[in-house]
Amino acid sequence: MVNIENLTFNYRRKGLLFDDLSMRLSAGRIYGLFGKNGAGKTTLLKHISGLLFPKKGRCMVFDEHAGDRKPRVLADIFVVPEEFDLPNVSLQSFITINSPFFPKFDNIQMSKYMEEFQVSNGQKLTTLSYGQKKKFLIAFGLATNTCLLLMDEPTNGLDIPSKSQFRRIIASSADENRCILISTHQVRDLADIIDQVTIIDEGKIIFDQSIEDISKKFVFGKIKDEKKYEVIYAEDILGGKAAICRNEGKESEVDMELLFNGVINNPEEINNEFKKQQSWKT
Repeated sequence: MVNIENLTFNYRRKGLLFDDLSMRLSAGRIYGLFGKNGAGKTTLLKHISGLLFPKKGRCMVFDEHAGDRKPRVLADIFVVPEEFDLPNVSLQSFITINSPFFPKFDNIQMSKYMEEFQVSNGQKLTTLSYGQKKKFLIAFGLATNTCLLLMDEPTNGLDIPSKSQFRRIIASSADENRCILISTHQVRDLADIIDQVTIIDEGKIIFDQSIEDISKKFVFGKIKDEKKYEVIYAEDILGGKAAICRNEGKESEVDMELLFNGVINNPEEINNEFKKQQSWKT
């Protein structure tokens, strides 16, 4: 669905942001795109949606160059941006004006999502709080039923109940024909819904593994004595250490924040565990 090959990019008068970056996105999966502030998450989403253009390499979406912005491609992509300005119109007017650009838009789904998010249809967009505006855009994006849905920091501005609603709605809307890419630095917000963890740092994809493979490879938890475990990464917490250890048959949920910290601070050792598995298979 998305194929990025050897992408190199920099903003004018600045050093390289992406240096020979490559990644692939497939239908039927929810990707979590993680990285430190300034790592280029938003810029990568803009390349995929055709709003920025590579200096070198290419970004292909549905086998077309994203930067060509062909109507048939744009009709199957929706972006929920982190920063946005909405017009001074009613919610229904926005839906009426913009939904025709997306042939698979479903008004029944839109009503359902708005009800779930507790967003009233009888208001003007400019009267909504930031969190309510964000929920409206998320609902609209899901109702477009585009094959590619890009979300940039979608949980920013959402309170705790709304974040729970977001996770529930995203999980229920996923299907085998849709690819959802969610960019965020709030890694815990996506722990229960993503299929794939992709981490970007210093212009490259430094980690890209499925949740299933991560849970098979590692155990996450609190330990007191590192000598008793095969520790891959650990950090101090109250009463001991939070650790990523080699999996010896035990099951544990993936601690997204701990995994992110481990990859950022020690990417080579984390990735080597997966290379061992690949070497054994071959």
